[in-house]
Amino acid sequence: MPHYYLGCLHEQNPPDLLLKCAVEGERAGFSGVGCSDHFQPWWEPGHAGQAFAWMGAALQATERVTFGTAVTSALHRYHPALIAQVFATLEVMYPGRVFLGIGSGESLNESPFGGDWPTPRGRLEAFEEALLLILQLFDGERVDHSGRFFSTKGAYLHTRPKKRPPIYVAAFGPRTARLAGRYADGLLTVADPDGLAKVKDAWLSGADDAGREPGELVLQVGFSWAPDNDTALEQAHVFKGAGPKEFYSEDWHDPQTMYRRGIEKISDEEFTRINIVSADPTEHVERLREVEKLGATIISCANFSGPNVLEAVRVYGEQVLPRLSKS
Repeated sequence: MPHYYLGCLHEQNPPDLLLKCAVEGERAGFSGVGCSDHFQPWWEPGHAGQAFAWMGAALQATERVTFGTAVTSALHRYHPALIAQVFATLEVMYPGRVFLGIGSGESLNESPFGGDWPTPRGRLEAFEEALLLILQLFDGERVDHSGRFFSTKGAYLHTRPKKRPPIYVAAFGPRTARLAGRYADGLLTVADPDGLAKVKDAWLSGADDAGREPGELVLQVGFSWAPDNDTALEQAHVFKGAGPKEFYSEDWHDPQTMYRRGIEKISDEEFTRINIVSADPTEHVERLREVEKLGATIISCANFSGPNVLEAVRVYGEQVLPRLSKS
């Protein structure tokens, strides 16, 4: 059975409520918690609590579960040396309970900081440069670097854990997936059978070329639970604003425009094909068993349940996770 992680989404709910969800998620039996790392939501009005600050509070409020981002990016918003420092610090304080989910980012979260949005090739190059810097710093190197996207002068982690936290690279296409296999401890991608094979093959190929084990396969699936099906769909509708693929490559950074585009492009049928939207816990169990068959070692359940977000975690603890553990 794969490990099940709970996804706490800063775009939809305020950080104090998500903190309660994390505590409840540990009680419910989730093995870990992944939180989104956003400066803006995909729609307005929404939320955008700061992920690193929240993780420190959530780790202190719990005892067992692993925490990490799904996902952080390094471009304009964060320098890779800062990312390395944050996660090294968390790992020192909470050893074995931290992971870094990292990806090439979206204009939504990077463009508000004033930099130009690069081409897809430029983003990939920036991501690889950032990832290598983070790995060097985790390894205890003192880094002088003058690259296309980032520079350091004698950067060094003066507080460093005995063992670095695992790094999971988010990838939705083969080029980034290959980097995940080459450098990271696992691949994080969506649980969509239609596109998974190509991404997975590139990830395994990258690991094979580097002569290393590929690590974890983390598959993310969104879910929305409510007392009735109509409410479950209505409260999750905002996440259509995250659906169009162009949002992950092109320069889209206005939440209101993005939400309108998502509503236009993503039908209810398509949305519920990819995400689990139901009042019936049995349907959640059945759909998650389908995700298990895709080969995931970790399944991250992103909680789209809006005002029912806390009760949805309890439903999973009482009626979903126990049944999956018996399958």
